[in-house]
Amino acid sequence: MLDTRYIFVTGGVTSSLGKGILASSLAKLLQARGYSVTIQKLDPYINVDPGTLNPYEHGECFVTDDGAETDLDLGHYERFLNIPTSQANNITTGRIYQTVISKERRGDYLGKTVQIIPHITDEIKRRIKLLASKGKYDIVITEIGGTVGDIESLPYVETVRQLKWELGNKALVIHLTLVPYLSASGELKTKPTQHSVKQLLENGVQPDVLVLRTEHHIDENIKAKVALFTNVAIEAVVESIDVPSIYEVPLRMLQEKLDLTVLKKLDLPVTETTDMETWNDFLKRLNNPERSVDIALVGKYVELRDAYKSIAEALIHAGAANNTKVNIKWIHSESLNDATIEKKLRNVHGILVAPGFGHRGIKGKILAARFARENNVPFFGICLGMQIAVVEFARHVLGLEEADSTEMDPKTIHPVIDLMEQQKEVIDLGGTMRLGAFDCRLINKKSNAFIAYNKLTIRERHRHRYEFNNAYLHQFEKAGMKAVGINPETDLVEIMEIPSLKWFVGVQFHPEYRSTVLNPHPLFVDFIKNALA
Repeated sequence: MLDTRYIFVTGGVTSSLGKGILASSLAKLLQARGYSVTIQKLDPYINVDPGTLNPYEHGECFVTDDGAETDLDLGHYERFLNIPTSQANNITTGRIYQTVISKERRGDYLGKTVQIIPHITDEIKRRIKLLASKGKYDIVITEIGGTVGDIESLPYVETVRQLKWELGNKALVIHLTLVPYLSASGELKTKPTQHSVKQLLENGVQPDVLVLRTEHHIDENIKAKVALFTNVAIEAVVESIDVPSIYEVPLRMLQEKLDLTVLKKLDLPVTETTDMETWNDFLKRLNNPERSVDIALVGKYVELRDAYKSIAEALIHAGAANNTKVNIKWIHSESLNDATIEKKLRNVHGILVAPGFGHRGIKGKILAARFARENNVPFFGICLGMQIAVVEFARHVLGLEEADSTEMDPKTIHPVIDLMEQQKEVIDLGGTMRLGAFDCRLINKKSNAFIAYNKLTIRERHRHRYEFNNAYLHQFEKAGMKAVGINPETDLVEIMEIPSLKWFVGVQFHPEYRSTVLNPHPLFVDFIKNALA
């Protein structure tokens, strides 16, 4: 066991440059060289977690096994490293201040004036080091959210300055920045990068490695210029050019010898070989599909695709597992009505109704579920998507025209989807749902779910308040919709299927959270397999 090393990833010039993908790619390369690596995200917003944030604000909310509602970058971390994250992997300013203020109220600071330095920065340092002590990792990579110069990020940058001073060569900073291309002059411009590093230097942090995000190749002259103006060694100036798939970034960083540079600067031994065979095999199947399939993803946030990031990536993983290119047809549920449903869905090979909250777009989702059922199109309903399939079946097969979820209609006379009993007195929204991993028992070996998983007990992650109402279970099963997955402790229905159809599966949980490059989720793999057929 080595003394833990710390890598900090900061960003400059603009957001959305891909710090999470860069951190994940570097972690993958270090993992392939035999090191135990984890990644954490420090988010500068005041929210305690992203659980109450609108997807339009922050994209998908990713849920961990231990029930943490976290930033979507944790999904990238898991998909690349194939190891689970936890509450400790995502820290927000809101959580930091909440902890410090709680300590102050208890008198832990013995009457001292509580300040940004040292109290806030000390708490940030404690959280960073806590992750290392919990997992006994060789290397902890910490991604700082936002960009250098943001007022919200200043406490984190100051913490990095302090840790670099304290840890010496056991810590380094990687700064990701943009080198824009001006088409009018045909030039790559380094000035934004220079100013970004200058801002970092003004905060007392000297980057050790620069990663330059670019649309065009950067030659050695530009690298030398950047190195000269930023006090970074030229061999530590790395190009990160746009690639067709995020899964190609580790190979690009391998070509740029980013992992070698990092290991040398951290004074860590370099193994002779890098185990990337399984990754290369995945990319080979991804880039050379034998066939293609069209999947309709029906949701109400489709104009912001990050809202369904894990689902989109799980479909990519499943496609590669089937040697198939998955073409996602992003369909806004509000665009579906009696006049448009046939045109929008008639040529797809599978329909996935996405999760979500609230009543907006519900009619379109119900139409999509009905279209799949009546036309025997492979259907996959996730969380709310499963509940929608239940409501649709109740209305049009059971004849319960007033059937609904009490989330949409609290006064419905047929609450086939109802609020969980323990949720009925809950007022706060943050972190109060059924969150995290729970066991599910598969009760029918002939079900699609069992065929996909090939085992009787599974464990999946949840994020919801409403459940199937077991008072209606007998009616559903008699009419042909079967409960094939049950929570063994509560008897809550987790999986519903219509066995008479080709592949019609609704799940109360979120299987997309568990899909990784090396372990594509079995339900997604089987969904694509049946869509192909």
